[in-house]
Amino acid sequence: MNKEYTSGASPEQEPSDTISLPSHVAGSGSLDRLVDTASDYARAAASDNTLTAYAKDWAHFARWCRMKGAEPLPPSPEMIGLYLADLASGSARSPALSVSTIDRRLSGLAWNYAQRGFALDRKNRHIATVLAGIKRKHARPPVQKEAILAGDIRAMVATLPFDLRGIRDRAILLLGYAGGLRRSEIVSLDVHKDDTPDSGGWIEIFDKGTLLTLNAKTGWREVEIGRGSSDQTCPVHALEQWLHFSKINYGPVFVRTSRDGKRALEARLNDKHVARLIKHTVLDTNIRSDLPEKERLALFSGHSLRAGLASSAEVDERYVQKQLGHASAEMTRRYQRRRDRFRVNLTKAAGL
Repeated sequence: MNKEYTSGASPEQEPSDTISLPSHVAGSGSLDRLVDTASDYARAAASDNTLTAYAKDWAHFARWCRMKGAEPLPPSPEMIGLYLADLASGSARSPALSVSTIDRRLSGLAWNYAQRGFALDRKNRHIATVLAGIKRKHARPPVQKEAILAGDIRAMVATLPFDLRGIRDRAILLLGYAGGLRRSEIVSLDVHKDDTPDSGGWIEIFDKGTLLTLNAKTGWREVEIGRGSSDQTCPVHALEQWLHFSKINYGPVFVRTSRDGKRALEARLNDKHVARLIKHTVLDTNIRSDLPEKERLALFSGHSLRAGLASSAEVDERYVQKQLGHASAEMTRRYQRRRDRFRVNLTKAAGL
């Protein structure tokens, strides 16, 4: 069957999630199978969370266009520039958005236009100059989450009980801290390669530690986590304990437990559990107890584990950069909450 791509400009046009044959090429069984295979790869190009966010970005922009008596298709740099200005200035009903959120919205629009067969030129002056002005006028330094340091993580895991749920949560915190993992990376782990369709990686346990193979934003990467100095704080031992008592030998590593906390279920944990676990254990310890509870909760998130590793590990910065999967040392330094910024003194090196 011959498949043909059409690029009609209906405002309600949905993004195409399939790859099509050119109209001048006759279809065949082998070509159609390749089209289906390519479509599967195309759908895997972005995570479900990203696709959900992009869909919301398009719905918001399309609704804004209708309210202004305009059409979202084809792309109009002039209207998009006005849309960005509206997001930045805000109104009584819609408060102004942050620069990072506006940037994300623009990326969502570019993706949506590409799926509908259009190219959005972000360098067009109607878009680029407005966005540059927004960044110059409204940009603020990024709000950094508090780093969870070595003493903090030891105190946090000490608050957990030794039932099945506590054993699981202890493994989550220690593995996330030692690996500098994102919360999505923690919960997406499987026991073996290709155990589940939604796997984000798998584990291998050795005498000296565990090797995590992760499907990161920039491709596959390996994270090596060595054994700790004691079983109480060893992330590999905690992982082994969880797998043993939960009787998990296939599928997701971290799953839900029964209400009584005695049985491991089949459903994979949501990454929000990691954030809730961090906040809950922070409150149960004396970490930043000088602050009111609301402020303490706001200071810590899943990123606190990554920032903690970056700030605490007394090793060459290159090793921390590799563990976190950062493309540059500059990105790693953003995660380091305490470091000797003047260790390399270029003033003295220059002869002053």
